[in-house]
Amino acid sequence: MSVNADLLGHKVLKMGQVAVTIKVFPENPEKLEDVKKAVKELVKVVKIEEEAIGFGLSAAIITFIMEDAGGLDELEEKIAALPDVSQVQVSGVDRI
Repeated sequence: MSVNADLLGHKVLKMGQVAVTIKVFPENPEKLEDVKKAVKELVKVVKIEEEAIGFGLSAAIITFIMEDAGGLDELEEKIAALPDVSQVQVSGVDRI
């Protein structure tokens, strides 16, 4: 997933920032909303979608903005350590 026109319209964007898209898998399908809420408390979320994985399971596809000063690995670890998170995959990083 790449940055689209929706993201460029937000006023939070500045030079030196990146749009990061991650896929977050909950440990329990019933906890997906809790996982999305917890991620919103860590980062500037621009967009959240759900992707059906199969057998009634879904993952959250979350796009957020962060400074292009590094620290993505640490942030990924923080998100993975949130309650009810099973796995986190970075699926895209785009300069904006």
